[in-house]
Amino acid sequence: MDELQPPSQPKILVIRLSSIGDIVLTTPIVRAIKTQVEGGAFVHYLTKEANVPVIKPNPYIDKIHVYNSADLPSLIRELAVENFDVIIDLHNNHRSRQVIRHLKVPHFTYRKYTFRRDLCVALKLNFMPDEHIVNRYFQAVFPIDVQNDHKGLDFVIPEGADFDEEDLPMVFEDGFVAVVLAGAHATKRIPAMKIVEIGSILHKPIMLLGGKDVYEVGEMIVSELGDRAFNGCGKYSLYQSCSILKQADCVITGDTGLMHIAAAFQKPIAVLWGNTIPEFGMYPYMPGQREMFRNFEVCPLACRPCSKLGRKKCPRKHFKCMNNIPAIEVADWVNQF
Repeated sequence: MDELQPPSQPKILVIRLSSIGDIVLTTPIVRAIKTQVEGGAFVHYLTKEANVPVIKPNPYIDKIHVYNSADLPSLIRELAVENFDVIIDLHNNHRSRQVIRHLKVPHFTYRKYTFRRDLCVALKLNFMPDEHIVNRYFQAVFPIDVQNDHKGLDFVIPEGADFDEEDLPMVFEDGFVAVVLAGAHATKRIPAMKIVEIGSILHKPIMLLGGKDVYEVGEMIVSELGDRAFNGCGKYSLYQSCSILKQADCVITGDTGLMHIAAAFQKPIAVLWGNTIPEFGMYPYMPGQREMFRNFEVCPLACRPCSKLGRKKCPRKHFKCMNNIPAIEVADWVNQF
């Protein structure tokens, strides 16, 4: 591919190392660079190996580089021969800055507001800007004359990797709700009994999605709801799970990567917020379609937010941020769809 590249085409490296949701949130920037840079840019992307499937099918990315902290010299050599014109750092941490220092290429970085977020967690004082993180990402590409096209997020399921709807249980024939159990941190996950409460009021059955680590939770929910629930946790690949999201009538989720993928498919999304808050700027990004998602959270709650990322368990042991969300309100909103 490189030998066919006309000399006039700039080569741009985008850096976002993790995680799934954060990488999906960078897709509008990648698309805008590819379609707006004069001469047609060659877009390269640097991320961790585990996240490659998230962007590998993306038509706006020409080449992916895998970040390996154990062999940084090899990575630097690999990147150096590309002779990038510009680096867009959408991670802005010591790892991404280390790569930039070695390459000595003009670069632009988004503002992270780390101190303001830490202040919000520590003192419960919100000084975060009232804007989505995607809009903050775009500030990093303004200097290269790239603007937000407001077309939302991208997520591509490769041909043949989707989930065959014929494999769904018969009770799902007339539609279903996808419920995401997955979450890197326990305090972002919706409690099992909250899902049971919501599921018992929903008009349609639910498909539970997540990894093997939440399979037993899914089994407990199925034992309570019977054929109104199907446990898909640990049974499907990333692409198959995303295909199920795409086929669902509505999605119920916590603050997770699958939430952002559901937003890319423009599905109605009910988001139950635990220890994190929408004010961090990472709620569903659906420009011009604010009615397509709703944030459910317990406000005010003196202990929230208790972390900027998540915790293994509630430090107060009551988990009120999730447990006190009214199930009837969630179910009533979802039943509209």
